Amino acid sequence: MSARILVVDDLEANRRLLEAMLTADYYEVLMATRGEEGVQLAKREKPDLILMDVMMPGGIDGYEACRRLKSMPETRHIPVVILTTLDDRDNRVRGLQSGAEEFLTKPIDDVQLMARVKSLLTLKVVTDELRAREASSRRLGLIGDDSRPDAVDQHRVFAGNVLVVDDNPTQIKRIQTALGVEHRVSLIGEDAGGPPDLAVVSVHAKSFDGFRVIARMRSGEATRHLPILAIVDPDDRKRALRALELGAHDIILRPIDEEEIVARARTLMRRKRYMDALRQRLDQSLELAITDQLTGLYNRRFLDTQLEPLVHRAQCGGDPVSVMTIDIDHFKRCNDTFGHDIGDAVLREFAARLASNTRPSDYACRQGGEEFIVVMPRTTGDIACLAAERLRRAIAASGFIIPGLPHALDVTISIGVASTEGADDTTESLLKRADEALYEAKRTGRNRVIGKAARDAA
Repeated sequence: MSARILVVDDLEANRRLLEAMLTADYYEVLMATRGEEGVQLAKREKPDLILMDVMMPGGIDGYEACRRLKSMPETRHIPVVILTTLDDRDNRVRGLQSGAEEFLTKPIDDVQLMARVKSLLTLKVVTDELRAREASSRRLGLIGDDSRPDAVDQHRVFAGNVLVVDDNPTQIKRIQTALGVEHRVSLIGEDAGGPPDLAVVSVHAKSFDGFRVIARMRSGEATRHLPILAIVDPDDRKRALRALELGAHDIILRPIDEEEIVARARTLMRRKRYMDALRQRLDQSLELAITDQLTGLYNRRFLDTQLEPLVHRAQCGGDPVSVMTIDIDHFKRCNDTFGHDIGDAVLREFAARLASNTRPSDYACRQGGEEFIVVMPRTTGDIACLAAERLRRAIAASGFIIPGLPHALDVTISIGVASTEGADDTTESLLKRADEALYEAKRTGRNRVIGKAARDAA
């Protein structure tokens, strides 16, 4: 995968070494010599990954640069890898607490570095796709400006469910002690009180294959987006690389340092919550795109996308499709007499009755105003007319109880029905016949159902 990577290091030799390693794999490399320069360059150029040295003379160090990057909406989604000669646990934990996704010690193992680069870039691709789709929904007005998902505060703790997959009692106890302060930690088979937010998997387990567990989690529908933290031995580079290749998001070395695993868990969960928020916004935007906000029924946009392929299949000899075109009788009089708020309440009540009197396979849509359409797949015209008559009676059978009115409101509907007939029938001709049938039902007295065949069309 091609990507742009920003290298921030004050030593030219280090920058050139990293540039050579990265360009050999066809990455585009940007370079900065100071922390402040790196922050500004990242803000302007939006790289896909940042490799950040810690010890830089003058200005801000790598830790502070990372904190600034993670605090800005423009750059907080960019993965940061801290590179330093400082290999003690305090600096490693400090780097992770600053928001960095990884902490690597110089001299850099090129194989390990490239494996981490590829893993983080894969995650970045997913994040970018979600962000792009969210931005598109925002431009279309499907998501408000105040609903932008924000990365959680770097220092704020959110309790989550951690699943530990390990058979080493001592190691399990250590993980429980470290993570149990902030999170609910459970083992396989235990009740966690909800789906996991993080899986910690040992690849050195004796009673099961840790690699297979990682692979199954990554391929399973329910766990595909679950962050995975793999436990490996410090000298077992092969297993570490294998875990990353199979889909682990991060690795932690044995013996487990309690502060380090807390910092890595926070980073992984923070990113998961950010991506979950993006997915939630997208789900909402999709719902808004196909749903009428007043009634909760499908809208005309959804109708157009569903009806066309059904009619096409009918043209090619497939099952027939029928449509009902529905109009609430004298609805303008209702609005003029009681006001638009009462009118909206009538529409919502009608929509609820409509939904309860159609099949799960039918598509009930609001076309606009007091006009509705029901698409009925695999339904002939005579069956559609029977369904329409049943709906008409259900609406007329009992008055609408509307808050604010002292008495029930009598409501009736007129319905036009049409069904596909032959290879020459089109979506337009089908809807035209249903509209003509509806007009006839209204012209001849309302509160009735009229079906119109192609031979009867004007």
